[in-house]
Amino acid sequence: MFGMDVIERIGPARAWLATFVAGVVALAGGSVLAPRRVYDGFIWQYFWGPVYADAHNAQCAVNDGGSVSIPESCSAASDQGLIVAEPGYTLVSEVGYMIVGLFFLIGILLLLRRLHLGRNRNLFFGLVPFMLFGGALRVVEDANNWLADAAGTEQIIGYPLNTILISPLIYFTVFFLTLAALLVSVWLSRNGFVESYPPVLGAIGTVLFVVTFSGLVVISVLEESVGQYPAFLLVTVGLATGIAYGLYWLADRFAPEINSGTGYIGLVVLWAHAIDGVANVLASDWWEAFGLPFQYVPKHPANATIISVTETVVPASITSVIGTSWPFLLVKMVVALGIVWLFNDEFIDENPRYAIILLMGIAAVGLGPGTRDMLRATFGI
Repeated sequence: MFGMDVIERIGPARAWLATFVAGVVALAGGSVLAPRRVYDGFIWQYFWGPVYADAHNAQCAVNDGGSVSIPESCSAASDQGLIVAEPGYTLVSEVGYMIVGLFFLIGILLLLRRLHLGRNRNLFFGLVPFMLFGGALRVVEDANNWLADAAGTEQIIGYPLNTILISPLIYFTVFFLTLAALLVSVWLSRNGFVESYPPVLGAIGTVLFVVTFSGLVVISVLEESVGQYPAFLLVTVGLATGIAYGLYWLADRFAPEINSGTGYIGLVVLWAHAIDGVANVLASDWWEAFGLPFQYVPKHPANATIISVTETVVPASITSVIGTSWPFLLVKMVVALGIVWLFNDEFIDENPRYAIILLMGIAAVGLGPGTRDMLRATFGI
């Protein structure tokens, strides 16, 4: 009650900003008062350290009392009791990113209210190309590391500039580019240059994605170390589209209440997570069939856990034939379908702006990483 009274008195936007400032001050203050515990053992180990290691194209990075370095042996550094951070995600970082992501989704909701936007469902479709663009942009950094390894030279995009292409900073990079495109689109619409802003927004996102993807294609042509595996791209998109539409059609036929609230937005959400799931399955279990140079391993704890459970429960005689990653795709599609079901007519009619923002976030966490995994395998990097 007290919290709601405060929010009503100062306003949601100011309350959000005050919470943001308080969080920054708390982390900064804790880092000053207890640097080893708060900064080194929490912020650096789980959040900045993985980014630092990834940005330096290293297996890990080590923090020895504030002194950061790239060790020759990660296991030896860990045995010495040093704080070791590896590229990728941990349970702690994923929970942290989830909390921060929800917090910033609320901020986006407040921003759209301030701009009097977000009630038009077409806004969702206008944002989809930016999700594809974000995944492709992340592959630019993967290519940056790959080329440096192949040539034995420094990265073309070096530290610290390349951190804006690595999670979580890449989300802010894409967000600000998307925000700029949204403001331009709305300005054009409100000044009578175009009839509606979502198509313009979608066109800008499409151009960004096409340019980024074309750049990766050019790199694959000019650099021998970068491969070309278009079959992986085609099969991933084809299977994901078939699975998503199949689920959507079945729901429409036998349980129409599932799709009644979201309509084609729900189909896109299913497709986004199908892309992520199919790309993971093919790159993990069927990489040799596509002639990929190596097997891709999951970086997310949830994916790794599902694979581990599958290896334990399902007999080896079966997994040797169908692989161990398929339950990840199954879980993703069941969860995605369940989420679509939650967004019924009543919820969307009462909270249209909030519903669109949530659906946008749900689609993005599938399509962004899924696009990255798909394109990494497509170019063998």
